[in-house]
Amino acid sequence: MTLKLAGLVSAMALTAALGACATAPAQAPESTPMTPLVPATPAAPAFTYANDIHSNARPAEARVGHVALDLTADFTAKTLSGSATLDVTGRAGATEVVLDTKNLNIRGVRDAQGRPLRYELGAVDAIKGQALTVHLPAFAGAEVQKVVVDYSTRPDAAALQWLSPQQTAGGAKPYLFSQGQAILTRTWVPTQDSPGIRQTYSARVVAPADLTVVMSAEHLTPTGEPAAAGQKAWRFDMDRPIPPYLMAIAIGDIAFAPFDERTGVWTEPSRLEAARAELQSTPRMVDAAEALYGPYRWGRYDLLVLPPSFPFGGMENPRLTFATPTIIAGDQSLVSLVAHELAHSWSGNLVTNATWSDIWLNEGTTVYFENRIMESLYGRDRALQEQVLGWGELSAELATTAPDDTKLHIDLTGRDPDDGLSGVPYEKGAAMLRTIERIVGRETFDGWLRGYFDRHAFQPMTDIGFLADIREHLIKGDAALEAQLQLENWIYKPGMPSNWVPPVSHAFEAVDQQAKAFFADKGPASAIDWKNWNTQQRQRFLAWRPEGLAAGADWLTTAQLADLEKTLNLADEGNAELTFAWLQIALAHRYEPAVATADRFLTSQGRRKFVLPLFQTLWNEGDWGRPIATRIYAKARPLYHPVTSGSVDQLVGRP
Repeated sequence: MTLKLAGLVSAMALTAALGACATAPAQAPESTPMTPLVPATPAAPAFTYANDIHSNARPAEARVGHVALDLTADFTAKTLSGSATLDVTGRAGATEVVLDTKNLNIRGVRDAQGRPLRYELGAVDAIKGQALTVHLPAFAGAEVQKVVVDYSTRPDAAALQWLSPQQTAGGAKPYLFSQGQAILTRTWVPTQDSPGIRQTYSARVVAPADLTVVMSAEHLTPTGEPAAAGQKAWRFDMDRPIPPYLMAIAIGDIAFAPFDERTGVWTEPSRLEAARAELQSTPRMVDAAEALYGPYRWGRYDLLVLPPSFPFGGMENPRLTFATPTIIAGDQSLVSLVAHELAHSWSGNLVTNATWSDIWLNEGTTVYFENRIMESLYGRDRALQEQVLGWGELSAELATTAPDDTKLHIDLTGRDPDDGLSGVPYEKGAAMLRTIERIVGRETFDGWLRGYFDRHAFQPMTDIGFLADIREHLIKGDAALEAQLQLENWIYKPGMPSNWVPPVSHAFEAVDQQAKAFFADKGPASAIDWKNWNTQQRQRFLAWRPEGLAAGADWLTTAQLADLEKTLNLADEGNAELTFAWLQIALAHRYEPAVATADRFLTSQGRRKFVLPLFQTLWNEGDWGRPIATRIYAKARPLYHPVTSGSVDQLVGRP
């Protein structure tokens, strides 16, 4: 998932001290060893699990191996209703299975023959929802028992966003999409919603006949099939076990354009040509990824460019990456997002963090892999530029984040797993892998990482499992190498270990000089070589801040802001990353002419990476910014996905 919340940092001070770790090894927590699971069956492959504090499930007793959905979408009621048939295996003598639900209307539970099964819904937990405990005949061994849950979602299901026609590009038909990560799948599917409990799934979905249904699975009926009057049914199958957060659905007026025989793009018809042109490098990215770390194991790799309210940059749903329309910049400058979501097909989808405390195993590995894909396609310098920008974001986060939350393995006890979704697991995780690569050499590192994906394919992984694998297959008992790598310091201590070497891009040297000339020495904006810079160089320029800048202090005059806005045409900038970076400067200076730009930007897209920091900047400006934020948010909130609005609600104190 592309999620990182952008930080602001002085481009001239990226190597500032950030609390480097001591060299003494840190102690791993005792809460994450992998434990044997119930016996394997064809529907439920053997694996081990880690205790997941964000799930009610007890997979050591009974676990879900397959989910078969039969659902009907009602755009008037804003519900999905029908049934989920679960294939459950259990240890000998087990007499119940515990599922995760949140805000679901459970109508009944039955067995495969239609006989009612006794069940209870547990107490409501604000984070986990409600446990659904289903009582079963005692398991004798490795047999599969089927549990059919009849249910419907609620209009406010946090995983589902129901869009009116006015919220789409076409303006004529409604739209639905889901977002399951981290623990939102339980708001639309009753199952064991833990990343460590991998499941296959199939689905039959009935929807209005003039809409198209797509899912993170193989399309068995590419054009649908007849259903009730005015409706069509669509069938899907995912025969590879996935973590439940990767179950995904979208329904709307969408069309498809292929790139080649195994890749293509879906989006609203009016945006299809622009999306096809922007994302045409996708097949080359797949080829580059396979050359690095082995075969792509999911069949097709397609993208779905969603309406603007999608809360993330991208979501790596297998076979069908969901992507924000803000990557359609017109010049392919933001396609690293595609490389990121594609890389998740290995790091995250193939080998998955077993619990959300170790999300760095997904995201840090993916940021590293993404950058290698970009290097393969666009060269070493482009890859270095993106590394440096990422290090800038991480530097800012490390300077302002509680030390315990700058560890890779994060303690999420009593917290929503979204609390772990900062830039730390992304960029610090990638920095650790780059450090290992630098020390052991790229060829050796690549051999280990490819083997890691092969050895643990379709399995969950913990921090302890990662350390065991790298020690067995890369370190191989070399005590000097173990000490040099400082792996436990990276994972279990705050800040950056002493063996971290920040990236440097020579392409930024002239940018830094011109940033200082304008921002610090008060030179004219006409001297900025903007037209000859790529997007990454422009981002670097706009990220410049004076060293030692006090919180809330201005560093530009109104005249400088006006010069910058007019000369660089920032009020009409079409690149979302650059618009965001400019607004962070302008709003922090209470620059009135930029308020209209902020209004347009915040009401035209709902990507949390942009939305939350901009509202935070406005909120920090007290009597000037808070009335503006309140006015804009009143208009924008109905357009946002609950993932985004929930974050902004906390900021502005909305219940």
